[in-house]
Amino acid sequence: MTELLLNGFVTLFVIIDPLGLCPLFLALTPGASATARRRIALQASIIAFVILLVFALAGLAILESLGITLGAFRVAGGLFLFTIAFELVFEKRQERKGKSAEAAVEDGAGTSDHADVAAFPMAIPLMAGPGAIAAVILLSGSLPGFAGQGALVAVIAVVMLATFGFLLVADRLDKLMGRTGRAVITRLLGVILAALAVQFVADGAAELIASNRS
Repeated sequence: MTELLLNGFVTLFVIIDPLGLCPLFLALTPGASATARRRIALQASIIAFVILLVFALAGLAILESLGITLGAFRVAGGLFLFTIAFELVFEKRQERKGKSAEAAVEDGAGTSDHADVAAFPMAIPLMAGPGAIAAVILLSGSLPGFAGQGALVAVIAVVMLATFGFLLVADRLDKLMGRTGRAVITRLLGVILAALAVQFVADGAAELIASNRS
């Protein structure tokens, strides 16, 4: 279970990409005080945690009600995560996230209601987006039972706490890392996520083949 939890933490951390969120967070909160940014970061982290928690605990039930096997979802989810990894390596995902942030700023969310910024676009879709939701459902299928589900909740909580920590020091991190530093780290994390995504696909394909034979 320890290896699964570690893989789950890495997968979720890379998908949410707290380091990549920092410049977007700053763009969404122009002129905000440190206290205001701390409140926005906390609200966004809590909202994203609740969303991911719901899908972690109820995601498999939703799949079963739709007649989707876990093996099929592992293959589909793995392919989806591989697409995200591809975007990370070639810096396409940051561009897409940036467009969401720019849209929110143009709508005035960045200058008026901080609660709106926390919910959209910070919590949804920048933090608890389709990739993160797919990841927690996949992890939920690999960690059955009360102990496994409890461990998954703990992993989600740790990732969200780490994300909150990154957002608290977003201005300092952005100055320290710079564009080049962020690009290097993001590409390395993208390669790791690609490998994990391939493993999801392989496990799902093996499960589908085994179920067809039986």
